[in-house]
Amino acid sequence: MKTLLASSPNNFTRRSIGSTGIGARLPARGNIFKLVTLLVALLSVGAARALASDPVGVYALVDKVVFEPNETNPERVQIRGAFAIAEGYGYTYKRAERGFLYYKVNPDKPTACRNEWADLKAVAGTGQIVAFGSRYGEKGTLRKKDAKPENPDVYPVAMGLTKVKEEKDYEPLTQLAKLRDSKAKNKSAPAQPKN
Repeated sequence: MKTLLASSPNNFTRRSIGSTGIGARLPARGNIFKLVTLLVALLSVGAARALASDPVGVYALVDKVVFEPNETNPERVQIRGAFAIAEGYGYTYKRAERGFLYYKVNPDKPTACRNEWADLKAVAGTGQIVAFGSRYGEKGTLRKKDAKPENPDVYPVAMGLTKVKEEKDYEPLTQLAKLRDSKAKNKSAPAQPKN
């Protein structure tokens, strides 16, 4: 059996010619390389998108939850602590900061709001990082610690409240952990004598 090269306008193909003169056409090495390169590139892009897409709207380290007007039937809530809030698409978050989020009941999902608020109160002060809201919706405004609570945002009901397993190499979680650890360190440090 001998191998001949048959050319077409755009590529070369190998063809085996047996005794009958008819054989299977196989792509030439250059085309196989191009095909493999294309497949690897497509798979890499797909994997990068899967890894780079974080749907969470807010990562929070909750210190305190204040219900308004009361805890029995709250209409508004102040969530005080540290927060990393999503911006844009993908996996970017604003730098984690201390302050508070001020929300009012979502009129479309009041029960879900109040349930999540109760869950936020349950984790307040524990050091547990939680996630809520959606990157692709409204997340609320982070207010300074001493700001007056006014003009609450609608609470972002999305995928529920989730306790987060901390990953050392994920920036928003690392930033929140540093804020948590620095606050704990400041609490345990002895008071400095006054001169």
